[in-house]
Amino acid sequence: METVIRRQTLADLLHRSAKRFPAKTAIVCGQTAWTYAQFDAVCDRVAAGLAQRGVAKGSRVAVLARNSHAFAAMRFALARLGAVLVPVNFMLKADEVAFILRHAQAQMLATDSGLADLARAAAALDTQVRDFVWLPSEDPSTPAPGMLSFDTLAASTAALPETELAGTDLAQIVYTSGTESSPKGAMLTHDAVIWQYVSCVVDASIASGDMMLHALPLYHCAQLDVFLGPAIYVAATNVITAKPTPDNLLPLIARHRISSFFAPPTVWISLLRSPLLENTDLSTLRKGYYGASIMPVEVLRELAARLPEVQLWNLYGQTEIAPLATMLGPQDQLRKPGSCGRAALNVETRVVDDAMQDVAPGAVGEIVHRSPHLMLGYFHDDERTRAAFEGGWFHSGDLGTIDDEGYITVVDRKKDMIKTGGENVASREVEEMIYRLPGVSEVAVIGVPHPHWVEAVVAVVVVKNGQTLVQEEVLAHCARQMASFKSPKAVVFTDAIPKNPSGKLLKRELRQRHIDLFKTR
Repeated sequence: METVIRRQTLADLLHRSAKRFPAKTAIVCGQTAWTYAQFDAVCDRVAAGLAQRGVAKGSRVAVLARNSHAFAAMRFALARLGAVLVPVNFMLKADEVAFILRHAQAQMLATDSGLADLARAAAALDTQVRDFVWLPSEDPSTPAPGMLSFDTLAASTAALPETELAGTDLAQIVYTSGTESSPKGAMLTHDAVIWQYVSCVVDASIASGDMMLHALPLYHCAQLDVFLGPAIYVAATNVITAKPTPDNLLPLIARHRISSFFAPPTVWISLLRSPLLENTDLSTLRKGYYGASIMPVEVLRELAARLPEVQLWNLYGQTEIAPLATMLGPQDQLRKPGSCGRAALNVETRVVDDAMQDVAPGAVGEIVHRSPHLMLGYFHDDERTRAAFEGGWFHSGDLGTIDDEGYITVVDRKKDMIKTGGENVASREVEEMIYRLPGVSEVAVIGVPHPHWVEAVVAVVVVKNGQTLVQEEVLAHCARQMASFKSPKAVVFTDAIPKNPSGKLLKRELRQRHIDLFKTR
């Protein structure tokens, strides 16, 4: 009884919002709209139906699906059973999905019609998955044959079993992208996630009156836990879509009078380049958030000029910290351009050298954190857990600088630093320089094997529609502004830069694509 009286878990969070604002719209997705009372009741019924299928406290349930109202309901239904959510990147191949299912020991997999074939193929690769749940989508869809329907679960009349829950219980295992090695499963408790919600609500000004649009994939911790979770916590209204394209997003903002929107820089850039932008009513949009990757300073200035009524926040972090670590608020966007701000409310952050000593202002070091947001560790991976927490701090793997006011600027991922002719080059610094050219829409700078320099700096550039740009212009611009070793040795023009669903540039794919660039030169 004592634990119930004082309990605060994800299971309780939605229930409390529903008690405070039962008639307020909670979720809008396609043709579906739920009040908070309805959303709360749906989650109870889905949880009861899942319990009848054997889902219990500690059960791992994977979700391989695009954004939908059903995805949001599964998140809170699982929490009510003490089950563990395992969100899965839907861009992965079957064997990559199977690795996560095996590693997490998931026994149930929720998916949608568009991903049902991938789900079945992955589950067949020596996993423990025995049950499938079909989730309805934003657009009308037909239930996948042989799968338990979400709609059936949501119509359950069974009693929700009483489950002993605590904030220290495991809420989710979120797998990292695995760009350096096999994916790691970050174990996050209810306490970690909710402490992170508190930091988001305070530092990112998430409020009950927000009409928030959720377009980044919900399998990604940024959309799930920096925006959807905190918005449910404060009882904001949430519009969910699975289509983060300008042709969909701009009409949604106008139709639903959206006031709050998060997107990675690549999506903000696509909105700026859309011919719909000038003729779309964005008068209600007041809060704009970016993160998941670094926002080019020139794009930031363009956003401020073209959307002057929109206040901007930069949110930075990692999966392992649930994921918010630092925040740059609206008042500092142009005063500290390019910075990811200072430590969030419940986070302590430093920039350190290899001996774990604080670096001097302006010097490059690794960004490390302490926080109640942090994961317990990596699931079934003690060695990499020890390495991540070496020295009593969580090591982010990001390189950055800190100024005399405590504002941090991310320089690069350790793995993205380019070593050319014995000199270190931060790809971000070169990208920022190239963005100053008015004809550049997007750019990614990578290191490519070179017979003389070992690695050569290469710029991959997307040119704005209706404009022209040639390699000589880019090279001359960089040569005038930067040290010679930082300037690109080559420029590759392309129609698009590969990205994952969270908007991060896939530099590993670019490096592989251009690995032989200098072999024929």
